[in-house]
Amino acid sequence: MSHDAVVVGSGPNGLVAANHLADHDWSVLVVEAQPDVGGAVRSDRDVHPDFVHDTFSSFYPLAAASPVLQRFHLERHGLTWRHAPAVLGHPLSDGSWALLHRDREMTAAGFDTQHPGDGEAWLATCAEWDRIGPDIVGALLAPFPPVRHGAGALRRLRSVGGLAFVRSLLTPALELGRNRFGGVGPRVLLAGNAGHADIPLDAPGSGLFALLMTMLGQTVGFPVPQGGAGRLSEALARRLRSLGGEIRTCCEVVRIEVDGGRAVAVRTSDGERLAASRAIVADVAAPHLYRRLLAPDDLPARTLRAMQSFQLDPGTVKVDWALERPVPWRSAPLHQPGTVHVADSVEEMTEAFGQVQARAVPARPFLLAGQMSTTDPTRSRTGTESMWAYTHVPQQVVSDAGDGSIRGAWDRDDCERFADRIQARVEELAPGFGGRVVARRVLGPRELEERNANLIGGAINGGTAQLHQQLVFRPVPGTGRAETPVRGLYLGSASAHPGGGVHGAPGHNAARAALLHARVRRPLTLVRR
Repeated sequence: MSHDAVVVGSGPNGLVAANHLADHDWSVLVVEAQPDVGGAVRSDRDVHPDFVHDTFSSFYPLAAASPVLQRFHLERHGLTWRHAPAVLGHPLSDGSWALLHRDREMTAAGFDTQHPGDGEAWLATCAEWDRIGPDIVGALLAPFPPVRHGAGALRRLRSVGGLAFVRSLLTPALELGRNRFGGVGPRVLLAGNAGHADIPLDAPGSGLFALLMTMLGQTVGFPVPQGGAGRLSEALARRLRSLGGEIRTCCEVVRIEVDGGRAVAVRTSDGERLAASRAIVADVAAPHLYRRLLAPDDLPARTLRAMQSFQLDPGTVKVDWALERPVPWRSAPLHQPGTVHVADSVEEMTEAFGQVQARAVPARPFLLAGQMSTTDPTRSRTGTESMWAYTHVPQQVVSDAGDGSIRGAWDRDDCERFADRIQARVEELAPGFGGRVVARRVLGPRELEERNANLIGGAINGGTAQLHQQLVFRPVPGTGRAETPVRGLYLGSASAHPGGGVHGAPGHNAARAALLHARVRRPLTLVRR
């Protein structure tokens, strides 16, 4: 049986693409190699049966701000968002906390207490974002070039300072915080949010990402799906099935079949041929698509050459803990945050990122952590905590900037030693933390890739987010859109513009491109007849 479209991969991008095509009355089949849908948006009870842990990603500000996900009304399909008492916290060396609240007045008051004047500067930044932020988000998530939202941003540019605002977006995060604020609090929050990507804090592009993530936290929060990250994927899958779409799990695609320069079917590992009469959307990492699923003869030589310089983002090591009691922070914040950043200073963050760039395992890694039961009490029993922390490591390790014990093989010994280093960082801020751990799981680069083939070497963003591989350079120079050199084949993963993050934009862009090409192609077919 042939479907209008076959979507390879059931991550959020694949499910968004499938839903959008089904909304336009296409028959859609989604095929997934893993036993469950979701890609890097899944949850499990593998750490401890009484605790729900998100296997990969956890907090979803970009999903909350995503226009396409909003249009899907996923709450009608079982999705409920939960928020922590505070969005984001960063414990400081003097025992205080830099806290981001969804109430901007509360955020500003905290900053002003630490450094008079920073509260007013914070509210000014928020007002600036109110005027132009929605168009920036819309432009970032739209196909390139972003005509409608780009025009909207240009219309509003003068109201936020014109070229001075553009300059601030291009300013590295390290300087952006210094230019706008006198105190430590807002500077560490901006720098920490920039650290969600792999752009060095002293590089252009990091300031834009810092402002984007921080203002999303201020406006929509860092929400999580009640019951686990997998509930977001399940809601997308339920919506698709309600529209007549099909999903097959445990169905690995090993080849995309091309006939006359057009993608016409996929072949599975058991030899089955699944035909697609209109389009194939690949929610797979670009290296897998161009080096594994397609035959070299099906691609132009320039594409194969360009893929040789495709750059992955750094690897990841993630530690999950089941805690019998809440985290014993040395100095508890007034409002418990869901997301916690761990670094002594902006300078230490910069040093850790620099070590990763130099292919060294960081001595004092910058940590992104999540208090999941604090955010969503359904994750574990009352009085306990489901927690995780992750950090980035080089794709290829040449040295260990710490005690020299990490070899870069990322076998079980390396992972456990590095997890001890991560846990020691938390213990510094929360003495007695280790004594509350009833179970621990360490997912190194190998384990992450085994659970999701798109996470090559533990790379969670489908390729570096640095400027040289964004916009028209993603995944290779001259693209920037979902179309591939093969007609009827669309790249709908984080390797395509606009990149990583759970917002569904690459999948939505791929589906839109498929619909547009189908409309253009049909009249031509009638003329030929």
